[in-house]
Amino acid sequence: MGTCCVSGCDKIKIDEENKCFSIDEKIFKEGDYISLDGSTGAIYDGKLPTIEASISGNFEILMNWADKKRNLQVRANADTPDDAKKALEFGASGIGLCRTEHMFFKEERIKAIREMIVATTKKDRQKALNKILPYQQKDFEEMYRVLKDKPITIRLLDPPLHEFLPKEESEIKEMAIDMNMSAEDLKMIIIGLHEFNPMMGHRGCRLAISFPEIAQMQTAAIIKAALTVKTEHPEYNIVPEIMIPLIGSLKELQFVKKIIKDTADKIIEDSNLKLNYEIGTMIELPRAAIIADKIAKEVSFFSFGTNDLTQMTFGISRDDAGKFLEHYYNNKIYEFDPFQKLDQEGVGKIIEKAIELGKNTNKNLTLGICGEHGGDTSSVEFFNKIGLNYVSCSPYRVPAARLAASQ
Repeated sequence: MGTCCVSGCDKIKIDEENKCFSIDEKIFKEGDYISLDGSTGAIYDGKLPTIEASISGNFEILMNWADKKRNLQVRANADTPDDAKKALEFGASGIGLCRTEHMFFKEERIKAIREMIVATTKKDRQKALNKILPYQQKDFEEMYRVLKDKPITIRLLDPPLHEFLPKEESEIKEMAIDMNMSAEDLKMIIIGLHEFNPMMGHRGCRLAISFPEIAQMQTAAIIKAALTVKTEHPEYNIVPEIMIPLIGSLKELQFVKKIIKDTADKIIEDSNLKLNYEIGTMIELPRAAIIADKIAKEVSFFSFGTNDLTQMTFGISRDDAGKFLEHYYNNKIYEFDPFQKLDQEGVGKIIEKAIELGKNTNKNLTLGICGEHGGDTSSVEFFNKIGLNYVSCSPYRVPAARLAASQ
């Protein structure tokens, strides 16, 4: 995360054995400096001086004019305090998507997550979750301190659990020793968690339904962190927005909402403090969009996950699309990549229908979008036209989204 990558460098010849690579006649050895430009894909010989990107001078004046003209708010997708700071520097009005799973991959946390996954009893799973709770709470406290009065939408755990487990033989053996189990038993667990299509498998709200204690732990971390920071800074109006992912039916939503509400209300009551919070959901399945009128009665906000909604609507995997989309462009079947620019004719109509249905039953429903389309200028124009309250995109795309919203 946050590391520059340039891919498709076919001129580079790698020599792993001698720890070097060559391009034309030039050889680069381990320890030599090169510089990468993530915007252009250029690679430079040597260490070039760099400066942090910032909004200043005439650009800042222009962006201030733009902000006065727009109605659409621009939030950012951010999972760390550093990302949140950068988003605010670029003019974001808050965080529209905080992905809690990205907080789990740090070295001291991944072990506890793996303990939870391999646990065979609820007691053992809860024991592992108790180790994760303080880490997650600390993360949220830091995010609240950075954001102060600005809103943050926190998504509960979304990816399938197998993503947290090792794949290489050496890593499996190492984890088995840590977990005090045999490598063979661990392999059986990993095989059991394997899914043919993880994108449509045991993930999102389905995890909270199978393992309610995960949602309880995350809700506790969100609420306890808010109460801690609110006690430190009574002037901050902190209102956590807790988002349930991958809802496809009303009963799914009601089940997970009850877990969140019971947990949050008990913690707030025991604290003798006042704290408001909101519960919302991601609309990323076509079925959720079609029953949006029922879902809207249960939540404060919708956030359209246009990445998954596009995948589900087209029946195309975003990860595999590159293998054949070029043929579609060459044959004029598709004019653009639907994962980069919103398909207004299909996916856009689904979003419009969901907004219409949702507003019919909940006039106060807040509407946002947190897919990468939130940073695409033509998509932003469409979202503004259909009445969204905000778009959310990666921090570095915030200025482009602000300008597009004002135009």
